[in-house]
Amino acid sequence: MPETEKQNKKQIKTSYKKYVARYKAEFFEKYRLDIVMDKRQGIYFSDLEGKKYLNCHCNGGVFNLGHRNPQVISAVTEALQNYDIGNHHFISGPKALLAEKINESINASLPQNEQETYKTIFGVSGGEAMDLAIKIARGFTKKSGVISIVGGYHGHTGLAMSAGEEKYSAPFNTRMPDFKQIEHGNIDALKNAIDENTACFILETIPATLGMPIFSRQYMKAVRKLCDEKNILLILDEIQTGLGRTGKIWCFQHYKILPDIFITGKGLSGGIYPITATCFREKFEVIFKNDPFIHISTFGGSEIGCFAAMKVIEIASDKDFLSGVSRHADYLKSEFELLAAKYDFFIECRQIGLFMGLVFKDKPTCWTFLKALADSGVFAVYANNDPKVLQFLPPLIMTDAEVLELVNSLKTAFEKMKSIKYRVIKGIISIL
Repeated sequence: MPETEKQNKKQIKTSYKKYVARYKAEFFEKYRLDIVMDKRQGIYFSDLEGKKYLNCHCNGGVFNLGHRNPQVISAVTEALQNYDIGNHHFISGPKALLAEKINESINASLPQNEQETYKTIFGVSGGEAMDLAIKIARGFTKKSGVISIVGGYHGHTGLAMSAGEEKYSAPFNTRMPDFKQIEHGNIDALKNAIDENTACFILETIPATLGMPIFSRQYMKAVRKLCDEKNILLILDEIQTGLGRTGKIWCFQHYKILPDIFITGKGLSGGIYPITATCFREKFEVIFKNDPFIHISTFGGSEIGCFAAMKVIEIASDKDFLSGVSRHADYLKSEFELLAAKYDFFIECRQIGLFMGLVFKDKPTCWTFLKALADSGVFAVYANNDPKVLQFLPPLIMTDAEVLELVNSLKTAFEKMKSIKYRVIKGIISIL
């Protein structure tokens, strides 16, 4: 927007309240986090008042590669010379190329005799991707039962919403039958929940909205084995954990298992063009044999978006890139261990790679720290289904110097918690 057309913060907030979302705006005003983004580049963004933030929320991974990543922008700009959204009815070269790259990324670390072909159908949102994953599981198994975990989150659309926490569906009276939820990390709970009508078990490889509990390799292998024994499909949600966030391109690779179906999105966009993917073992494609048009998505896999996503896959598959993620993760882990030993209100950091959950003693303390962190120039948000945990997702492209800057800002925020300005009184955040 040209400078002469720019609105000030007050004008934007007034219009936003009137025409977009009054109650959301009032929520942020209440906690003095009514940020209006302005300039953004790389790991930073600035608000309209000129305050600069290091983005450690990354919109759930949308900005894994930073804001306005030049490589992604270049790929999209070049694609725009010859392509547009495309026609979802036709055979598509960009979709074929992107799907092939995703398949290669799954098999890259596997021995030849363990490699499989995964098919991919593209969408626009994570909810759409999960809706399709459930449709495939139900269509293939001819069963309708869906098991997920209490406190999980998979999107705000029909089937996906029913697989998540009930608070998202209850206000709209849209909870669907044949969905049940179990305690996370409990293999016996899964065994007891499976019956003759169960089609699939859905799990975020690390449940972000639940506060990033880290599952053991033993548990994940037991889940894979149980699904095989009971002939139900394992659906993994890699919307936030995929694309290099954990030091491997897919988080399930840490557990040395393969899902029957997995979904990815957010970061697949490169922060530039929305695109998601539902990836599934080749044998499940049989459900489309009689009618290949039983599922379509007009904007799913836009041919412009495919070029953004191909650049993301290229970057996130690079060994040097992934080793950098792991190296920075190891350094941050050691720093968080020192902070946990020094401050009794900070419990631990749950972590695989740069997918981290900072656990505080209670919700008010976490929210107060969020404000202290923002005041120190670092933006992050709490986990909605476990608000004593701060979701901490630094950009994957940080340099060593930027990681040091982040650590210094963290230390400043922890020290601020001693100030009377950031008192936590009787469960109420007091930001004076």
